[in-house]
Amino acid sequence: MDDIQFSANASISELAEQAQVSEATITRFAKAVGCNNVRDMKIKLAQSLTIGQRFILEPVDHTGYQGIYESIKQSLDINRALIKEQDVETAVDWLQNARQVISIGMGGGSTIASQELQHRLFRLGLPIVAYNDGLMARMVAATANANDVLVMMSATGYTPVITETAELAKQYGLKVIAITPSDSPLSKIVDITLPIKHMETDFIYKPSASRYAMLALVDVISMELAVKHKNRSRDKLRRLKVALDSHRGGGDRQPLGD
Repeated sequence: MDDIQFSANASISELAEQAQVSEATITRFAKAVGCNNVRDMKIKLAQSLTIGQRFILEPVDHTGYQGIYESIKQSLDINRALIKEQDVETAVDWLQNARQVISIGMGGGSTIASQELQHRLFRLGLPIVAYNDGLMARMVAATANANDVLVMMSATGYTPVITETAELAKQYGLKVIAITPSDSPLSKIVDITLPIKHMETDFIYKPSASRYAMLALVDVISMELAVKHKNRSRDKLRRLKVALDSHRGGGDRQPLGD
């Protein structure tokens, strides 16, 4: 465990010499930890290098709470460069003309982003509903109208229930927009991908900053939709402001329901 790279590539004699035991001991050890033989143990060690090493070796790169802010800033800067204005414009056009917007996301950040899209758009007078349950997502995709637009949030784009729901929606003629990595399976199914890129490190204790990239795209979409219909947006937001301020009190510069 101190040198997985060596252990995964060393011969049985090299392992025995390094551990200062006999080759027979190495063989017995491999079986004792649930492997068929030494070769099987080395294969699993090699797999751990690519999959689980960061959960085995203690990471040393820890910059404290300042690192949280820095990783968020870096993620936003990198993802800002991925935006294609034409794709945003097309997505906004579809959303403003949709009979209904269906926002779907499952998991941590994806669920938050899908709900946030609902919170942003309903206040602009747009019909939208968010779903975060896999079975419900499939049911909605199967019964939606061809004039509806499906917006799918997926930090990875690999989750089977997400990709299956997108395929189902496409079968029934829905336009599908995804906020997901551009090289993901989900991206290959949908009509428009508004791409995000992960900035993950081996410091497993810090929450992923990728969700901020998703939320930034939600804000981009929301603002573009609001500006497209300024008079309607202004009236809706004014009514929202009056209703909230009369209820909660406080200053007149509080967020609009945030």
